[in-house]
Amino acid sequence: MLSKFNYLKPKSLDEALAYIKENPGTKLLAGGTDLMIVLRRNMEIVDHVLDIKDIPETKRFEYKAGEGLFIGASVTVNEISECDVVAEKYAAVKEAADSLASYQLRNRATLVGNLCNASPGADLASPLLVFDAVVHIAGPNGIREVALENFFTGVKRTVLVPGEIVIGVMLPDVKGDTSVFLKQARIKGHDLGIAGVSIRRTGEGKLCVGMTAVAPTPIRLRNLEESLQSKPFSAETAEWLNEEIKNHIKPISDIRSSAEYRLHVSGVLAQKGLMQLIAMGGK
Repeated sequence: MLSKFNYLKPKSLDEALAYIKENPGTKLLAGGTDLMIVLRRNMEIVDHVLDIKDIPETKRFEYKAGEGLFIGASVTVNEISECDVVAEKYAAVKEAADSLASYQLRNRATLVGNLCNASPGADLASPLLVFDAVVHIAGPNGIREVALENFFTGVKRTVLVPGEIVIGVMLPDVKGDTSVFLKQARIKGHDLGIAGVSIRRTGEGKLCVGMTAVAPTPIRLRNLEESLQSKPFSAETAEWLNEEIKNHIKPISDIRSSAEYRLHVSGVLAQKGLMQLIAMGGK
């Protein structure tokens, strides 16, 4: 049974910011797929819930050539999955969206909610990391932008401070890129990932690698990328990557997997992902 709380659905960003300033501890609701679990299980005492879905800035889902793609905080995962621009330019994002939970849940879940929950295994984080996504945050002092790579500060922790709202995420425009997202789960179907990897090859041939569920936060493997720069785009490099990637991650053992298995499967996923990009060639 849900505990009682005050509910507001503001029509403007100013109204929303004023409300959370006056009511510290207000919980934000967009998709609500994580918040509703907390409320139903009475895991937290919540006095105020702010529904951000009617705020115009959070509903923006727009691509501009030369600028990129803005995904508002209220945009659902299915909207992202079904967007032609995402499929064409940011394929790994679409693949990660398709892998998230069930179709029904994706009708409610949001990309920004997945990020703000700050789980080490957040499926949508690794593709956004390799595409250099930037988080747009509204607060009392206006809008600030934070690279997603700097957004996570620990397990379930972000740079957000009281009084702030994430209004969306910006992906820079890309041209000639190929990308892939792969994850390993315990069972077939809609399960949390034991490990997830995204690999992007830019139009200039640079490889970018991001991973989830192998560190306290989703991570971009910058040092590994530097090593890849000097290697050929080949099956031999993919085989090398299988072993080398294990030197750049620090997985833990938990109820879903042992650290040893995470190390193993991370290498397998990375090799498979790079081989898929090689098969795509210059497409």
